[in-house]
Amino acid sequence: METQVVIIGGGPSGLLLGQLLHRAGVETLILERRSREHVLSRIRAGVLERGTVALLDEVGVGARCREEGIRHAGTLIGWGDESFRLSFREATGHAVTVYGQTEVTRDLYEARDAAGAPVLHGVDDVVIEGADTDAPSVSFRHEARPRRVRCAFVAGCDGFHGVSRRTIPEGRRTEHEKVYPFGWLGILSETPPVHDELIYSGSEKGFALCSMRSTGLSRYYVQCGAEEDPAAWSDDAFWDALRRRLPPEHAEALVTGPSVEKSVAPLRSFVCEPMRWGRLFLVGDAAHIVPPTGAKGLNLAASDVHYLSRALIDHFGGDDGAIDAYSNRALARVWKAVRFSWWFTSLLHRYPDQSAFDRRMQRAEFAFLKESASARAAMAENYVGLPL
Repeated sequence: METQVVIIGGGPSGLLLGQLLHRAGVETLILERRSREHVLSRIRAGVLERGTVALLDEVGVGARCREEGIRHAGTLIGWGDESFRLSFREATGHAVTVYGQTEVTRDLYEARDAAGAPVLHGVDDVVIEGADTDAPSVSFRHEARPRRVRCAFVAGCDGFHGVSRRTIPEGRRTEHEKVYPFGWLGILSETPPVHDELIYSGSEKGFALCSMRSTGLSRYYVQCGAEEDPAAWSDDAFWDALRRRLPPEHAEALVTGPSVEKSVAPLRSFVCEPMRWGRLFLVGDAAHIVPPTGAKGLNLAASDVHYLSRALIDHFGGDDGAIDAYSNRALARVWKAVRFSWWFTSLLHRYPDQSAFDRRMQRAEFAFLKESASARAAMAENYVGLPL
């Protein structure tokens, strides 16, 4: 087999990259370890920056997002009994769109089907060979048969546990990591959202987030131990914990019901440098992880795809300048998003080793954000997404 670009990973970043390259006449093959049904069953964050929505429009899959997505021009931020609304529109002139990652993936799958471009599912034993040469290849097993595909480039969109990052020799990559001493217990419930916009709330009991997937499907989170078993939490215990971490007016408005999905997500910040080795490029979670506070994961993957797609298109047009700049350009934006996610996480979560001084600093930071237009503008600028 032979193609121009092998994309390892059939999640939203791999599919978006494949679609951008296909529309530019670049041939791609996507390899995915899981089944399509499994990929579409994964529940992930659904807050899209304006740049991500623009990329979906660019590849022709933005119509359903714009029709069904919920536009948010602001968010509520609470601490204890206090809360205030931060207006994205007033501070930046922009908004974000709430549209589930599963739906983004579904739209991209349908576009790839319509294009007749290949996605191989159930791929195992992937090995990237010759990435540091001018003739890379990828070997793998598919439908119990060994296969090998020659290519010009490999894009690693296969996540934190994938093969792509591990292919880069340890001496050629530097990994930065911060593991947070807590996780998020999240539930999905077929109940109306407690508010029209997201609520981020800190308290002496810990963090809480009120989000939504639609007008009848809500997504809620509370801070918990990183190793906690979600099955140990009854629905009643979750709703009680959520109420105690929200400002009273929102706690009283909360509509509860049975959970349809429940899970615990650990929180970490992680960055691998560089994001390129020879003709292998890292994209999204293969190169970086952020805590879900601020919903930057999918959006950072989309910005990587933006930079890489243009670099590869330029290469096949005879210009390698953007290829050589890819890692530095992507990392410049990644580190800013890592900073924002770390700051927002530090503002609202309860750390086990916090002193009374640390807690007062959190309250002072909240008060400054509430009272300072410039502080709110800085947060809004980061939340709606820095320019690509």
